[in-house]
Amino acid sequence: MTTNPTPSNLPPFTRPQILMGMAITALVFLVIAKGWQWWGNVPLLAWSWQPALAALGVGLGCAISLASLGLYFVWPAYRASAESYLNLVLRPLELADLVWLGLLPGLSEELLFRGVMLPSFGSGAIAVLLSGASFGVLHMSGRSQWPYAVWATLVGIFLGAIALLTGNLLVPVATHVTANLVSALFWKLRQSPGV
Repeated sequence: MTTNPTPSNLPPFTRPQILMGMAITALVFLVIAKGWQWWGNVPLLAWSWQPALAALGVGLGCAISLASLGLYFVWPAYRASAESYLNLVLRPLELADLVWLGLLPGLSEELLFRGVMLPSFGSGAIAVLLSGASFGVLHMSGRSQWPYAVWATLVGIFLGAIALLTGNLLVPVATHVTANLVSALFWKLRQSPGV
């Protein structure tokens, strides 16, 4: 089965457009997070380097990637939604660009959604649900993308929960960066001839 690389209403993006879009989006999220933190007088969720928590995040990121892969094979609507998104975003990128795909969204989205939004909403179950739902909405680029947005919402809720359970923003950041890198690398390698 051949999939359409991009939705019919969008022209294919180029590598510089994708990279610039990631950089601009990361900068916008940073400005929103810092502005929200400053004007709302919101304390940033704690961040400290702890190798064991970084390793936990890497392991959780790999688990999320495996869960996404499983969902890809058992839920056709998710597979179509993910393929549409991945074709649009990943196809133009080189393998080395995947580092930026991991780092820029992983750092900026976690700063905003878990670092500032969670404490702002009270750091409880409601905050986890609200930040997770907001994260899911961010990943919905059209009505046909609802399965991908549902998955992103569940991942966002999970990231919020682990942020609160560990009390360290490092864990969701490491989880998010790893999940992005592993999932993107797997998809890119599957698209390569001879793999």
